[in-house]
Amino acid sequence: MNIKQMTEIAERWLTTFVLNEWTFYQLAIIAAGYGFASFLASRTEPAMEARARLIKGNPDLLRVIIALMRRLMWLFLVAWLWLANVVLSMSAWPSQRWLVSTALTLAAAWFVISVLTKIIRNPTLSRAVAIASWSYIALYAVGLDGPALSALDGLAINLGAVRFSLLLVLKVVVLAIALIWIAVLVGNVLSNSVQRSADLSPSIKVLISKFIKISLIMIAGAIALSATGVDLTALTVFSGAVGVGIGFGLQKVVSNFISGIIILLDKSIKPGDTITLGDTFGSIRDLRSRFVSVITRDGKEYLIPNEQFISQQVVNWSFSSDFVRIDVDFGTSYDSDPHQVAKIAIATASTVARVENQYNPPVCWLTGFGASSLDFRLRFWISDPANGLTNVRGQVLMALWDAFKKAGISIPFPHHEIILKSPVEIKQPD
Repeated sequence: MNIKQMTEIAERWLTTFVLNEWTFYQLAIIAAGYGFASFLASRTEPAMEARARLIKGNPDLLRVIIALMRRLMWLFLVAWLWLANVVLSMSAWPSQRWLVSTALTLAAAWFVISVLTKIIRNPTLSRAVAIASWSYIALYAVGLDGPALSALDGLAINLGAVRFSLLLVLKVVVLAIALIWIAVLVGNVLSNSVQRSADLSPSIKVLISKFIKISLIMIAGAIALSATGVDLTALTVFSGAVGVGIGFGLQKVVSNFISGIIILLDKSIKPGDTITLGDTFGSIRDLRSRFVSVITRDGKEYLIPNEQFISQQVVNWSFSSDFVRIDVDFGTSYDSDPHQVAKIAIATASTVARVENQYNPPVCWLTGFGASSLDFRLRFWISDPANGLTNVRGQVLMALWDAFKKAGISIPFPHHEIILKSPVEIKQPD
């Protein structure tokens, strides 16, 4: 086909489809529908969105419903164009309603895609997926998908027996992202089912959840490569060479991953345990493949690598039991009755809400005769170390202060007495 023939075809298409009175009629119908849909949406969207926000349940489902409410204009436009297309199909040729049909396809595609992509929580990624999907549908609707795909397939390089084209790379990327996303979504659903099981320990629940997610992601990646026609055996040598280099750079990552599996298998720690690692004291929030999330009493969340829980000393306050003993040391003056002091201390500690009275009642012992006080040690147990140790120790000390003050028992402070055996003459300055 020469340039003259192509020019004639373009002029014929322009005269038949573009410079045609039916084209202007269709443009008027589309413009009127857009105005009608905008007006109707402005009156209904605020009330519908407010009611949608009252729905409780899955946040992903709620996000999709709110996105649907915010795009009622497109829904009304799709309904208008569908009705116009039905009416035109009864009284006009297909060539006289092609613009309305194309606009209906594009509007419906954008409405569905923009709503469904709201499941993706990353706004930038969600917008990119929506635009890419709608662009392909737009090319398909106007019949330009074939030339576009051929052009992308023509941009290729050959590596031995393997041919890599831009179209192949895009297919692998798109299909891999889609399958991995579906695998993660299915893995989250299955993990939630496992977490609701009452027959499994917390560590086993985490281990099963991680195994399900990793297995599904690996299967999704393999399916994506096989579905796009990539020969996995051709990549063996290349992946082996790259794997050696990556292995040296990811030693810590692999070490933390293996350490995480060991932690889950030996059940040394689990979500909800109260632990001390070095200077960090807090409650375990989550066990990840690379780190353990620990929340301290001051609201800080420490992401501690799994390897440290294997190589360092860890104090698990709730490993075999939630009961923890706390010691409080105090002293009273020598003119107080130690028997009365011990009874008051035990009775006072028992009044504090977090102190256990049934598992192991509080005890108080005289531990020594100090330089200026009788030294005592009050011991009591609590069953909720995750709620803090310093605060309950402070509550007991405050209660002891009030009880001793009421009973007339004084708490001494260090002091020194100086005795002068001979008189000292003090002269006033002149």
